Amino acid sequence: MAPTPLNVKAVVSGPMDVEADLLCFMTTSESPQVKHVEASGLDGAVRQAAGDVAGQMGRIATIHNPQGNPPRIMVAGLGADNSITADTIRHVAGIVSKRARDIKVGRIAVYCPDIRDASDVATQIVEGHILSMYSFDDYKSKKASPAPELVVVCESDVADVVERARITAEGVAFTRSVANMPPNECPPAALADIAQKMAKERDMTCTVMYGSQLSEGGFGGITAVGQGSVNPPRLVILEYKGGQDDEAPVALVGKAVTFDTGGISIKPGERMDEMKFDKCGGCTVLGIMQAAADLRIPMNIVGVIPSVENMPGGGSYRPGDIIRLYGGKTAEILNTDAEGRLILSDALSYVEQRYSPRCIIDFATLTGACIIALGCDVAGMISNNDQLADAIQESARHTAEGVWRLPLDADYMEMVKSKVADIRNLGKGRAAGTIVAAAFLRHAINDTPWVHLDIAGTAWIQPPSKKRSYNTTGATGFGVRLILDYLRR
Repeated sequence: MAPTPLNVKAVVSGPMDVEADLLCFMTTSESPQVKHVEASGLDGAVRQAAGDVAGQMGRIATIHNPQGNPPRIMVAGLGADNSITADTIRHVAGIVSKRARDIKVGRIAVYCPDIRDASDVATQIVEGHILSMYSFDDYKSKKASPAPELVVVCESDVADVVERARITAEGVAFTRSVANMPPNECPPAALADIAQKMAKERDMTCTVMYGSQLSEGGFGGITAVGQGSVNPPRLVILEYKGGQDDEAPVALVGKAVTFDTGGISIKPGERMDEMKFDKCGGCTVLGIMQAAADLRIPMNIVGVIPSVENMPGGGSYRPGDIIRLYGGKTAEILNTDAEGRLILSDALSYVEQRYSPRCIIDFATLTGACIIALGCDVAGMISNNDQLADAIQESARHTAEGVWRLPLDADYMEMVKSKVADIRNLGKGRAAGTIVAAAFLRHAINDTPWVHLDIAGTAWIQPPSKKRSYNTTGATGFGVRLILDYLRR
């Protein structure tokens, strides 16, 4: 399922000395950033183009150079110096790459503008290029045009940075490709097969639990949610060992409902096709694990993906049922469409008891309430540990994947208490839906540092998602770059 890798490299050179079909300069309104063109005879034209586009982010101008190398020079505007964010260069790089593909350029060279740390600039150029070139066309007769090769030109050595950015972006693309798969092609068993194949190619350990291993092993949430479907559930456990044998791992847990009808509490038909994206949390874990292994991150990481299909049927679990979760607590079912917290609860309890991790980070398209609160460009974050939450927040600022921390105190924990069981899978009324779901999850773990990321709004493009050149239709791969940055830091 992994997309074809793109050719990306870095060179330490003056831009006019690089063999390419197109050379791109990025420029701001205050600082033209156009260097080394004096001897080309195009100095005046290039500087004029820089003046024309620099004040407008994403605007481009192309100059033809029939007498020399490169045959085309492109100038791309970044806007004003004080308006450049952690996402500006990534977005503009995507615009440049799309234009290069449109005019059938075979190789594009992008000169690193001297406006930020060279490592950050090079990273954003590579990510913008690879992610903007992504196309989910596996099921289309006509495929996307080939992507151009990318050469990142810098006056300092950024080869290692470029390679790291390439691997990271490919992890995002892998996440997108699995998340975009249609539900008839990606039931829980197929998702488990994808994980096993990925792990085998990278010398990771992959264990898949199913059948009586789940029903008799105490995984009451996964078993209940999955029992209405002809496609039985799976629990996927990936282990990457980059640290010492006795080192506690970082645990990543991702919700993977391969299709969510809502079960007996069935959803409205409008936009139900998008419920194939209810597996995006688990797909994020897959992308992080792939990239972490390829980057050889020097720590132990375990990824746990509970995967089910939530369908109505004669065997479905019902509102009014009481089930026993892996950690031993009982849960009253009030709505079968609040299923993600049930399968995550099992996985969180399991990973804490089995691995005693240093921290747990979970990803889930968990609540529509998160979209109401934060929109489609910021994920909700809830944590029991300030230090861990602050670290994730810092990485979010660096990767431009927005997160916003929401509170979780004793009053919210009271909202999931049940009169007939330990906890209930809905709150009391519609208030604080995102926090209430997290409160349910909080019952699954003890004192392990934990962050919950509700990615319901950010996992795929949906109105009113902010338009970015590197996010195409479908899944975004949100969270992969964020957590890889956290792990490296």
